[in-house]
Amino acid sequence: VALTLVQAAEPAQGVSGEAVYNRWCTHCHAAGRGNPGTDSLQVKYGGRIPAVLLERSDLSPQVVAQFVRTGVLSMPPFRKTEVPDAELAAVAAYVAQKFRQP
Repeated sequence: VALTLVQAAEPAQGVSGEAVYNRWCTHCHAAGRGNPGTDSLQVKYGGRIPAVLLERSDLSPQVVAQFVRTGVLSMPPFRKTEVPDAELAAVAAYVAQKFRQP
């Protein structure tokens, strides 16, 4: 089954990616042990890539948006009724703020 990349729109004025991250993401992806997303990525990458999402430079806004909408591994998908497109664009830009093109 082929996946189609979700297009990350421009963040809307007044929508804080940090606030969206703190509401939906930090409880799984914060630094430290006991955060399921961080723990899972630590096991998956064995330290070759940072397990904390906000420390990564390999995640584009489009990839972040795709993972949020479709889910990945144990991460559930988030519907538009939970994370509207404007909030998705804001959180994708926030998580991808260190992204560098290869």
